[in-house]
Amino acid sequence: MKLAIMGAGAVGRSVGTLAPEYGHTITGIADSTGSVQDPAGIDIDGVLERKGERGTVGDAPPEDVLEAEYDVLVEATPTTLGDAEPGFSHVLRALERDRDVVLANKGPVAERYDDVMDAAGESEGAVRFEATVGGAIPAIATAEGIGAEHISAARGVLNGTANFVLTRMATEGLAYEHVLAEAQDLGVAEADPSFDVEGTDAALKGVILANVLDDGGHELADAEIDGIEDFPANALEVANKDGMTIRLIAEVSADRVRVGPRLVPENATLAVTGTMNILQFDTAHAGQLNVSGRGAGGPETASAVLADVDRLSCANGSGRSTADRD
Repeated sequence: MKLAIMGAGAVGRSVGTLAPEYGHTITGIADSTGSVQDPAGIDIDGVLERKGERGTVGDAPPEDVLEAEYDVLVEATPTTLGDAEPGFSHVLRALERDRDVVLANKGPVAERYDDVMDAAGESEGAVRFEATVGGAIPAIATAEGIGAEHISAARGVLNGTANFVLTRMATEGLAYEHVLAEAQDLGVAEADPSFDVEGTDAALKGVILANVLDDGGHELADAEIDGIEDFPANALEVANKDGMTIRLIAEVSADRVRVGPRLVPENATLAVTGTMNILQFDTAHAGQLNVSGRGAGGPETASAVLADVDRLSCANGSGRSTADRD
């Protein structure tokens, strides 16, 4: 399959680097200021080296990649809220060309899921978004495999930064500000960690999962969100005395998405530590199912992107090029 990548951050770069291992060719890549494309395939290592030296992947306008020769557009630009732009428009343009889309960007399927699916319904292209929930965890594929109609609820730890902070606060008795600074030094937290510690990132993932289970109808504004930024360390001490701990849990049930700190038994399945993520499904016929793993990171998230590309390749008929639809 020929892939074009919008976004050259950690995920976009990792997709470009790993794609050849999966048998795919990168025909274009764009960052916020430039792009490069070649229908025969670009030298991704050379392009990324150029970005490191000059700050951009190429001299052409970024939007040129949308018109490149590709089978699958990988949308890996930063997640934006509200109108989900520019990612949403990138998705629409690919679908207008009857191309497939794989999203690492959460915005389009968290904020405009119904619009995305309507556009996909009018296109010969398809949209997949495994990488938007739980990084390397096969959250969407698991839900699809079980069948949404057989899942009554889902919950999980879906933000590694918040989980790292809570884990360190609980095990070391450290204050929130101290642990957050440590997380930033380690690269676990961003310089501006508000997206993670306020619960927004976990809520976006909960909303996406709710859209999968309810066939749309959810946006971030519908979610009830409490973060950990004002969470007192002594609350963890009190919980620990009772054999409990606290995790930032995203919950999806009965048309409702909630995110907030929750008490869980310290040895419970949901009490994952560090940056690990876990997702728990309540099913009608298989009981409670759990999937866990690394919820973030360039290679980890890229593995989910490329798994979606492989699913599309199979759906298209043993790798039949999307360009054959023209």
